[in-house]
Amino acid sequence: MGLVFAMAAVLWGIGHVMKTPIKARILMIALLYVAVLIVQVVFPDGHALRQATGGSKEAWFGLGAVVGIVAGYRHLLGRLKAKARPAETAKPKGTFSPAELDRYARHIVLREVGGPGQKSLKDAKVLVIGAGGLGSPVLLYLAAAGVGTIGVIDDDEVDASNLQRQVIHTDARIGMPKVFSAEEAMRALNPYITVRPYHRRLEEADAADLFAEYDLVLDGTDNFQTRFMVNRVAVATETPLIAAAIAQWEGQISLYAPAGDAPCYQCIFPEAPADGLAPSCAEAGVMGALPGVVGSMMAVEAIKEITGAGASLRGRMLLYDALYGENRQVTLKRRANCPICGNPDHA
Repeated sequence: MGLVFAMAAVLWGIGHVMKTPIKARILMIALLYVAVLIVQVVFPDGHALRQATGGSKEAWFGLGAVVGIVAGYRHLLGRLKAKARPAETAKPKGTFSPAELDRYARHIVLREVGGPGQKSLKDAKVLVIGAGGLGSPVLLYLAAAGVGTIGVIDDDEVDASNLQRQVIHTDARIGMPKVFSAEEAMRALNPYITVRPYHRRLEEADAADLFAEYDLVLDGTDNFQTRFMVNRVAVATETPLIAAAIAQWEGQISLYAPAGDAPCYQCIFPEAPADGLAPSCAEAGVMGALPGVVGSMMAVEAIKEITGAGASLRGRMLLYDALYGENRQVTLKRRANCPICGNPDHA
């Protein structure tokens, strides 16, 4: 039996190193157990393989029964604990516990937000694309603000080179999928929200179904092809889109919503720039605090869009130059011949 236990330990260790979810590691060990049982039942007494794996099917069946009883007991105990939790965890949608009222007090006293605005935040569902430089402050501030459901999609893992600007991650979480690292930070910041991590690349084939689950989409990606795809799906699903971009010392942000008579992203950027004209952050560098500034602006615009406070960036683009400490705005208009949101008669 020692050989089997050693194999189980190796499987668990490999899973730990590869950051495999615990459920997947348990499944691998369960499959090993089933394989051992098959060996013990199929092969005759005295067979070398049976001897190498313990030599006694009764012992393995007994071990399985004990593990099953323990697992069943823990599951039952968990269900009983869940039923015994305070009623606060099962509050009707949109209501607040005393702890939440205290947490969001500074929002509630704002005339432009108030109780109704905070309730709108609690009921809102926001999808953030990318858990990198822009996604980091966005996710933290949306979580802190009490946005009820926050989805985050990213297929990347935390790397040491990210930590100069991606403040939602930590050195201890290097190698962890970014969405799970972000989830950990967000839940630690605010236990009253729901976080939905999607550890995968956003594909156009399933993006429409995903967008349909959310009220607002925030795009913090760093390449034009993904931005164009996100824009196409946002227009098709009539989902407001807040998109931002950064490079070296400069950033830009706007809210795109053709359904609200604002331009879409491709009205403003009809084509991707030629190779070399828009280098990535890895190629051109980026000042570490810049995504914190622009990502925080995205969070502000999201909160305004949800609560109806102030004037949004519909039809306007805010440009920020960190090197010289300058802001400026440009007016944006829809293009009649835009292939995404324009009038096809003008194409």
